[in-house]
Amino acid sequence: MYPFIFRTFFARMDPERAHHLVVPVIRAFGIWPLAPIMRAFTKPDTSLRTTALGLEFDSPFGVAAGFDKNAVMSEGLHSLGFGHVEVGTVTAIPQDGNPKPRLFRLIEDRALINRMGFNNAGAAAAARRLVRSRRRPRRAVLGANIGKSRVVDVDDATADYVTSTRQVAPAADYLVVNVSSPNTPGLRGLQAVETLRPLLEAVRDAAVRTPLLVKIAPDLPDDEIEAIARLAVDMGLAGLIATNTTISREGLRTDPARVEATGAGGLSGAPLAARALDVLRVVRAVVPEEFCVISAGGVETAADVQERLDAGATLVQGYTGFIYLGPLWARQINRGLVRLRRAAR
Repeated sequence: MYPFIFRTFFARMDPERAHHLVVPVIRAFGIWPLAPIMRAFTKPDTSLRTTALGLEFDSPFGVAAGFDKNAVMSEGLHSLGFGHVEVGTVTAIPQDGNPKPRLFRLIEDRALINRMGFNNAGAAAAARRLVRSRRRPRRAVLGANIGKSRVVDVDDATADYVTSTRQVAPAADYLVVNVSSPNTPGLRGLQAVETLRPLLEAVRDAAVRTPLLVKIAPDLPDDEIEAIARLAVDMGLAGLIATNTTISREGLRTDPARVEATGAGGLSGAPLAARALDVLRVVRAVVPEEFCVISAGGVETAADVQERLDAGATLVQGYTGFIYLGPLWARQINRGLVRLRRAAR
């Protein structure tokens, strides 16, 4: 049913407008009386429970940051079967993001290009919503992803991140420092170890007891990825997320003229899968077994998720697959993981 709906309705609509249309539907899935009905239908098998970051996850598969920027859908996404929801990216200062259009589908590649620019209502607003969601007796694990406010100079980024941290860290189960989006000028330069260390030290101290992770780009050379991973371990961070979107356009099936016309932005979806898997392996090779590594980028099927887990991922996140595979995607992943594990016994 969903492929038909996508082809005849959503594929003809501006992607950002389509996203806004489904937000109230997903929110409704998390509200009584729909929530208990949905959870009875989508609840992951108990065999998928995963312990990480000192927390228990219903499933190792969750929603990556970017889908629920303002922490308004976490309960609905949990009702759809996701084991965790990472909200954001949020910034200390509310901002509109980049000019529209800024989200584009590459349907032939099952991919997206976005240059959203951290459009969000601000860290304080997200914190209030996270507090309400955490009061629910049955809920997903909630992460908060923070980035630099666009109007803040890169030289002042640390104070800006600390402001967001103080607002959202007490309300989140874990916190992620995003220094890898390609859509905020100067942001990726913060991934250099000499600038990243003082930033992470300040955020770590402000986060107090909330587990802290850092999210990296897939476009870094392997030696820089290894250096960041070692830095995260050395600083006592709880984990690392690999990876964010890519600025690469290699190997796409979509007409190159159309890709060029789409312009700048981060590419997500199936074309990112191979590099995301490579980065996961690079990271896992240099961090301890107990260090949490969350793999994101290009997963579509249960086999994809299991491949990441077998390669050393502690948890796996998805985003673009939701657009192409629909609201029962997490349920399909979770049921497929159970079948794969039973077959492997």
